[in-house]
Amino acid sequence: MNFQRGRAREDLEINLIPMIDVLLVILIFLMITTTYSKFSELQINLPTADVEKQLERPNEINVVVSVDGRYFINRAAHDFRTIDELALAMKSAAGDQKDPVVVINADAKATHQSVIHVMEAARLAGLAHISFATQTSR
Repeated sequence: MNFQRGRAREDLEINLIPMIDVLLVILIFLMITTTYSKFSELQINLPTADVEKQLERPNEINVVVSVDGRYFINRAAHDFRTIDELALAMKSAAGDQKDPVVVINADAKATHQSVIHVMEAARLAGLAHISFATQTSR
């Protein structure tokens, strides 16, 4: 009982277009969700640390950056118009010390640019070792 005697058999084929559409939608969904998730949880609180207070070392150059952008080198206030002047003052504060460490004590509300100025001045003065001081968290 073959009722389809006159009809030719159709070849079976897999239609790929709907599968490609579904894969593109999944790909777009994954791209959107992974791009923004890493930035939504970024929280930075500076500068605090849970460490013991270290003793002052004789080969340190302490540079304090205040909120309003004033610089103090080894507890002496200095007014600078250029980074080169700051570098010259840091170099003179280093004197003939062998491999001094520049310790930057920046206020938490000081601008990042003022800290970058200190780092650039240390580079110009040939002072390669830089450290940042923090306060203990309470």
